[in-house]
This record gives sequence, structure tokens and C-alpha cells, in this order.
Amino acid sequence: MADSVHVNFGKPIPLFPLESVALLPQQVLPLHVFEPRYKQMVEQALDANGLIAMAVFEGEQWKQEYHGRPRLRPVVCVGHIVQHQKRPDGKYDVLLQGVCRARILKEVPPTEDRLFRAAYLEPFSVPGEGGELSLDDSGERRLRDARARITEMLSEGPLSRLTVAEPILEYLRNEEIPTHAILELVAFPLTQDQKVRYQLLAEEDAGERAQIILRELGSLERIVRMAVSQKPEDWPKGLSWN
Repeated sequence: MADSVHVNFGKPIPLFPLESVALLPQQVLPLHVFEPRYKQMVEQALDANGLIAMAVFEGEQWKQEYHGRPRLRPVVCVGHIVQHQKRPDGKYDVLLQGVCRARILKEVPPTEDRLFRAAYLEPFSVPGEGGELSLDDSGERRLRDARARITEMLSEGPLSRLTVAEPILEYLRNEEIPTHAILELVAFPLTQDQKVRYQLLAEEDAGERAQIILRELGSLERIVRMAVSQKPEDWPKGLSWN
């Protein structure tokens, strides 16, 4: 589990900003790194602690300022490089595993030698499981109840038709995976809206994140019910429940 990775928040951590949320704790993100600044970032991260913070651009202005320093949203996911391969042309294929959520405190000024952005970060609350607050008994119950409800929704009724339902159920039924970790793993497959994904990243309370997922599943369930009423057996060949 990513929880065992130590993050030194006393030093600046490289920032890799993208248009949308790409990583949550516990998840693994494949990256194909080809820009000079991000190749340098990976090289320096590999020489240090292997940490990179996946950030999110603020608004749409980044499209005009991409090669500069466009504004970033405050919450990031710190990831650890768990696998990498350097290609003959100098590009990297990287697997980055999410470790914890953090907030950008202060971005460090650019230098001639460093092509990429970096910042001092602040972890969410008191470091505990995944860098966040440890849960009390009531919090654990909320998560267990949410896990059971998600399992029920994907096992029975309209959502059982989804292509992703069975793979996600395999995770949910694996009692060896803690509930706080399982909810991170299933969050992206069950949510498509980018605003919701940032909510999941920025929300400090694991119980609230579980409620966000449940609300999204409720909305998705209503959409699937409407689709079922339109007789999917008559859909053109090639359409599916993806």
C-alpha cells in the first residue's frame, strides 16, 4: 500500500499539472513523459525520493499559458514512482502511485537549472492513514456502511449492467483491502464528472468522499433506469453499458 511511503513535507515537491484530476491516493497512474521539463522532473525525482505531486490547472487560461506558470488549484495528490522505463529517445514511461492529498502552500521561484515547477506542500490534517486523519469508530462505521451500499448497488438492479461493475465488485469483496483504500480505488471508475473528481480529491473527510460516490451512483442509477426503459436490446450493434 502507498501508506508506507514517507513524504518529507519540509522540502519542495515537483508539480506535474494537468487539465483534470488524474490521481487519487492508492490509485496507479501510467504516464508517458516526453516534454523536456517533465523528463528532467522524473530524472531528479528518481535521484531523490521518487515523489511527484499531480496538480490541476485553475480555469481555462492555462491553454494560453501552458508553457509558462498558469494558476493551479490548491489541492494535489502526491504520488510515488513505483516503476519506470527510460526509452532510447530519452522519454519515460512511468507508473505513479498516489500516496496522499496535500495543499499547495508556496510555489518556489523558478531557476535557470530547474525547468519544472515545485512547491512546498501541506498534508491534509494530522498524518495518519494515507496522510490524513485516522478514523474513529463512527467514521469507520460510515465507511463500512458506504462500502456495503456500493456493493449492493453494483450487485443488484440497473448498475449491475455496467461493464465496470464486476471488476469493482472484486475489490469491494476483498476484505483484506481497508475500506478507506477501496473507496479511493473505485472512485474514478464510478465518477466521470471532472468537478466531482476534484471534490473527491479536495475533500478531507473519507466519510464525505463516500457520500459523494454514493450520490453519483444514485444519479447514474437513474440514468441507467431511463436507458433500460428504451429497450437496449434494440440498440445498434456495438453499443454497450460502458
